[in-house]
Amino acid sequence: MNKKIKEIIPYIVIIICVVLVRTFLVTPARVDGESMESTLYDGEIVLLNKIDLKLNGLKRFDVVVFKYDKDLLIKRVIGLPGETVEYLNNELYINYKKVDTPFEFEYTEDFKYEVPDGEYFVVGDNRDNSKDSRYFGSVKLNTIKGKVSIILFPFKRIGKIK
Repeated sequence: MNKKIKEIIPYIVIIICVVLVRTFLVTPARVDGESMESTLYDGEIVLLNKIDLKLNGLKRFDVVVFKYDKDLLIKRVIGLPGETVEYLNNELYINYKKVDTPFEFEYTEDFKYEVPDGEYFVVGDNRDNSKDSRYFGSVKLNTIKGKVSIILFPFKRIGKIK
């Protein structure tokens, strides 16, 4: 009996480590849909970093995964808690000051939104094909599962995202 237990222990340790890593550190996520094109494409596998969210919080332009209804969505953070987010003539303004965006995105129709404390305003890079905070409002921090910064698959696109 002791010999069998000794043989099983390494497998149990591996299973526990995998569960702990996936629960608290990182886990793969699949892009579903076209709302993040040209940054992320339908079917790509990305790495969801949970620990970076806990350690460093969220910054403007981070790409995040969050729970909306029963779905997990991937979008880009545009507005932080307490900010006024406005698009005017396809230009981003935060608290009435123009902000340069370091990534490509589709044309964005004019809108203005006051982000409540503890919430974030998120949009897809493919603005014409994205249901996001412009439709369902800002998202609460406790619904955000982690940040996305690395594409794992397909291998020809492996690496950091913009």
